[in-house]
Amino acid sequence: MNTPQYQGPGPYNTLQPAVPVPPIPSPDKHSRGKAWLTHGAVACVALLIGTGIGSSGDADAETKAGASAKPGPTVTATKTAEAGPAPTVTKTVTAKPKAPKKTQEPGPATSFSGDGEYLVGEDIKAGTYKTAGSDGSFGCYWARLKDASGEFDAIIANNNLEGPGRVTLNKGEYFQTQRCQEWKKVG
Repeated sequence: MNTPQYQGPGPYNTLQPAVPVPPIPSPDKHSRGKAWLTHGAVACVALLIGTGIGSSGDADAETKAGASAKPGPTVTATKTAEAGPAPTVTKTVTAKPKAPKKTQEPGPATSFSGDGEYLVGEDIKAGTYKTAGSDGSFGCYWARLKDASGEFDAIIANNNLEGPGRVTLNKGEYFQTQRCQEWKKVG
């Protein structure tokens, strides 16, 4: 028996027997047509079954709806003409007068705070005043003055407080205060 041989790759490049390969049958026209016919028939049957299943649910619903048919709600659409802006309505209300707020007695104050210069008898009442001391800055300064000239010889008395303090003020004098907490009349 004469077996075909080929020269294969290898380290020694030797001849080896070939493996026989069975022949592939050539398709004939008749088997191709048969496959298309089978597949086409299966597809048509599946389509018909699917259509039947899909429409069977709708048929039951229509049958049930027809058996117990009740009139459904009626929808009516009404178109109205566009109206212009709404008329303006003016309403007159009479306001009631408010109760007057409690105010201090008219005349000079009996307590005050902040830096400033006050005329005793006009801005503040004459009498003895007390303060808790400095407002947190560099000490509390006060001065009794003959007038508001700002001159050194206008000073009657003055002091720098590190704590609480008192001063008696007479009508017609000026009182100057700087960096002090509130002054309150105590006598």
